Amino acid sequence: MSFDSRFSRRTLLGGAAGAGLAAGLTAIPGGVHAQDSDVPDKIRLDYAYWNPSSLVIRDQGWLEEEFSAEGAEIEWVWSAGSNKANEWLRSDVVDIGSTAGSAALLARTNGSNIHTIYLFSQPEWAALVAKEGSEITKIEDLAGKKVAATKGTDPYFFLLQSLASVGLSGSDVEVVNLQHADGRVALINGDVDAWSGLDPYMAQTELEEGSVLFYRNIDFNTWGYLNIRENFLNDHPAVVSRILQQYERARLWIQENPAEASAILAKEAELTEEVSNVVLHDRTNLDIDPIPGDVQRAVLEVVIPIFEAEDQLQPGSDVQEALDTLYATDLISEIYTPAS
Repeated sequence: MSFDSRFSRRTLLGGAAGAGLAAGLTAIPGGVHAQDSDVPDKIRLDYAYWNPSSLVIRDQGWLEEEFSAEGAEIEWVWSAGSNKANEWLRSDVVDIGSTAGSAALLARTNGSNIHTIYLFSQPEWAALVAKEGSEITKIEDLAGKKVAATKGTDPYFFLLQSLASVGLSGSDVEVVNLQHADGRVALINGDVDAWSGLDPYMAQTELEEGSVLFYRNIDFNTWGYLNIRENFLNDHPAVVSRILQQYERARLWIQENPAEASAILAKEAELTEEVSNVVLHDRTNLDIDPIPGDVQRAVLEVVIPIFEAEDQLQPGSDVQEALDTLYATDLISEIYTPAS
């Protein structure tokens, strides 16, 4: 992919937040401009309970402030799961959307013209969940059972990887395709035997209803990917750079203001702060290099055989080519400076 290498930067923060940014950001070539000529009238992004930086940016109004001089409207669209974010990207509802790495690769492989421009977290957001008192205590117990999962998302691929690790496959269980929140309800109501869950709903049922996370494996979670439609990246690279600066601002702000960040998640997702603390501080690692690269590629290479074995790929698609061209890192590489 080739896109214009023009960059611009607006003055970010003063005070403590600006000092926090200084440790992780570097200036963008091209200087500071009061206005950018390539700013569209509307910038459309998703937000999601499992993307904490999106919640902070939206709550604090940072993008509205960032693009106020140009008068750009910021439109926020809620994603209930990676499947919805991919749907919004594919149907031109949003320009930038949040997914798990597995979902991003599958979408690109199957024809969605997206690229990953940023990592927003290293989460442990998926696990296998059973109701309190269930006889299901290990992966092998799922054989022949009903398991709720949202197809096209990390919990679904977590389930498939988990089954494969003990010699089972998706055909050995009955997958009940429900959106994440509905999967939790189905588990508690006894409509399914187990659930391949997603936070914050997973932490909520664990803490409030006694559900058991009977299989956890952080390596089966495929990172938090921020993705963009290729046309938008080509047409508005300076805008994308400014958005990524706000994402970095949020990632650092959350680490410096954990209580405030947890309160934002609790408010948005209607959680207790006990639940939001578990999700944000126990299961979400934000102290990361946000540039996607070899580490994330290795995680996705493990998932590719699962895609193939479970017939997830469309005829004629090339998953290796999709992986080779998934990451577009020029902009974030200009913004983020790894700690020495």
